[in-house]
Amino acid sequence: MKPRPLLSVLLPIALIAGPLGAQQSPTVRRARQAYDQLDFSSAITLARRALAERLTRDDRIQLYEVLGYSYGALDSARQAVEAFRQLVFLAPDREPDVERVSPRITSLYASALGQVLVVRKVAVDSASFIAGEGQVLIRYQVSRPARATTRVVGQGVEIVVDSQLVTGPAIATWNGLTGSGEPVPAGTYQILVTAVEGRNEFTGPAEIRVDRGSVDTLAHLTGLPGYSFQPETEAPPRTWRPLGLAVLYTGLVAGAAVALENTSLDLGDRREVGGVGFLALVTGLVMSVKKPDPRPVPANIQYNRLLREQIIERNAQIAEENGRRRQQVTLTITPTPVPAPAPR
Repeated sequence: MKPRPLLSVLLPIALIAGPLGAQQSPTVRRARQAYDQLDFSSAITLARRALAERLTRDDRIQLYEVLGYSYGALDSARQAVEAFRQLVFLAPDREPDVERVSPRITSLYASALGQVLVVRKVAVDSASFIAGEGQVLIRYQVSRPARATTRVVGQGVEIVVDSQLVTGPAIATWNGLTGSGEPVPAGTYQILVTAVEGRNEFTGPAEIRVDRGSVDTLAHLTGLPGYSFQPETEAPPRTWRPLGLAVLYTGLVAGAAVALENTSLDLGDRREVGGVGFLALVTGLVMSVKKPDPRPVPANIQYNRLLREQIIERNAQIAEENGRRRQQVTLTITPTPVPAPAPR
């Protein structure tokens, strides 16, 4: 096998620097050191030897990554693809950075990914909605055409929320209800997306936290937007008619008094006639100056009656809606953070 030029492997080397976990097997460490020193044949030998040991999942991920990059640097495409296949099974979301690795490594990884069935990048959007009326989006990718079934598992329930034929990226939705139509209890849940292709099957997980809350009720109305109550009475305009009548009456009385001066009426009778005229004049003046009593406005009374009926009808609808809302539940979906993968 002919080694590739040094420049073509420097980037892959940098990407796997750094352990995945706090503990590391000595054999794994030696395989890593051989790779860092560009001794790809020794790195392959040490990595294959280490795989025979009892290792943690993180150690196995590192070893298959070392194998994939080393075989790729030595132009051993078949072995590189096989190593990347195992890496995909162990860590479906772990992949080379296309902006930092050579196109050959990216191509080998993509070839391995297309040969296996895995569910990748399962992610749940944050959401808050009324159970049964809103929904939360569940995003994922399937490496090969397969039927993908999405389940929500936890708190004693298991709900199948979606089943569809998928190739590549896909989205499932969940309305927050159990199979019996009730809002799920608060707690932690697993989102499990299982892809099936013939006898091949793979499940990709994600974790969420569900919190429950009450639904806000509507306030009762005291008026309708754009409408206002009108005054049901109005003050009539001021009139001087009583004073005019009083002046006229007083004038008649005064004329009568003059006419009676030549009669047989005595002085007391004439004074009485003058007093009556003066009293009429004062009464007319008071009646003209006094503020008139308000009078009803029939059109406004009818308008206000119709407006009150509309408000009563709307408040009855609000009361019915509030009764329904008190039986509803608001669900807040929060994805549980997943530790970021180590540099690669």
